Amino acid sequence: MIDYIVVGAGLSGIAVTEELIKRGKSVVVFDNNSQTSSTVAYGVYNPVILKRFTLAWNASEQLTRARSFYRSLQEKLRITLLLELSIYRKFSSVEEQNNWFEAMDKPSLSPFLDPELVPQINENIPSNFSFGHVKETGRVDTDLLVKAYRQHLAEMQILFEEDFNYEKLELTDNGVRYGEINARKVIFCEGFGLRNNPYFNFLPLYGNKGEYIIIKAPELKLGVAVKSSVFILPQGDDLYKIGATYDNEDKTPAPTKEAREKLVKQAGDLLTCNFEVVDQVAGIRPATKDRKPLLGKHPKYNQLFCCNGFGSRGILIAPTMAKELIDHLEDNIPLNPETNFQRFL
Repeated sequence: MIDYIVVGAGLSGIAVTEELIKRGKSVVVFDNNSQTSSTVAYGVYNPVILKRFTLAWNASEQLTRARSFYRSLQEKLRITLLLELSIYRKFSSVEEQNNWFEAMDKPSLSPFLDPELVPQINENIPSNFSFGHVKETGRVDTDLLVKAYRQHLAEMQILFEEDFNYEKLELTDNGVRYGEINARKVIFCEGFGLRNNPYFNFLPLYGNKGEYIIIKAPELKLGVAVKSSVFILPQGDDLYKIGATYDNEDKTPAPTKEAREKLVKQAGDLLTCNFEVVDQVAGIRPATKDRKPLLGKHPKYNQLFCCNGFGSRGILIAPTMAKELIDHLEDNIPLNPETNFQRFL
């Protein structure tokens, strides 16, 4: 009998699986590559909510753990995951400048907001009200991470690249049986796919569709990220990601014409140089009403657990949430009431 079956190998599944392996637990992972939000996302880690200049939930603690986690994965997988990326907030008014300085007076935010405003960062992104520099930011190459970690699991012969068939799952007195696999517990890390899980589809995971366009702008020569009405994120080779949209109604995986038109207009409002749209991508973020994760044990079945609901901040949240859940399972440490999905029951 093995210790765990993990279903899903996005950010949540990777963090959970790695936490289990570090503890010496035996595990197999199922992933059908159907949930794209981990790879569509640009992978920015940023502790500040730039619309309101507030600190994201538990961001300082999550930032410390996330950096340590991705550094350890870099060494283990022998790849470069952590990348430098400065973020600048474009101000559209004196009021926004004042809000920035007011936020800086808060001890929780002052380590992340630069007091020196920058008049110009790029001639093709003008601003009459300067830019604010957000400190302690960067990005994780999520596409490389997901691909490399799946390859790592495949080499360990513990990855099943197939659908997880819920009807095949049998609950036993001392765990579960799935085909020829006997395990003590199952952890579902399926992202928005949890909505199709008959054991956890009662949870209030509503999903939020995000779309990006990829533009080619040879004149731009921008090496930092800029947040205005949208983010512009450098990709290299004169390519930039523009986004993202937030749509709570559309749950289809395909990019839409409406989002493309909206993002093209926003890019045009931000940039003075020419650009060409060369691609468009979409993904469904697994979001919750209170923007907090969903961790915990099934109310009826003691063998079944989930780790989900990271929304748009999975890069920061995943390592901390995975540790919290595994600490709960292996060391009987109570879950945080803010993340325990029992708060919705």
